[in-house]
Amino acid sequence: MATPNEQEVGTARRAYVEDLVAGMGGSIEAFYFAFGDNDAYVIAEMPDATDVAAASLGVGASGAVSIRTVVLLTPEQIDEAAKKAVAYRPPGA
Repeated sequence: MATPNEQEVGTARRAYVEDLVAGMGGSIEAFYFAFGDNDAYVIAEMPDATDVAAASLGVGASGAVSIRTVVLLTPEQIDEAAKKAVAYRPPGA
């Protein structure tokens, strides 16, 4: 995996994350650094949710970073979900 140096901290960190994700069978779609509460945003395509959980647990266990994952759905996945029947009764109804 790539190692950051003083001159290329951003690109080296992106390369490191790309290697980690690729090693789990995934790929990076976008990688951005940001100002504010979150220092980086990574959009990755992973084989399944178990791989995402494994990466999150492994990286988070280092204690060096905190991770929050958000599952993104395509419009087609929302169309599919909208076709499914859900038996739900609100509380008190």
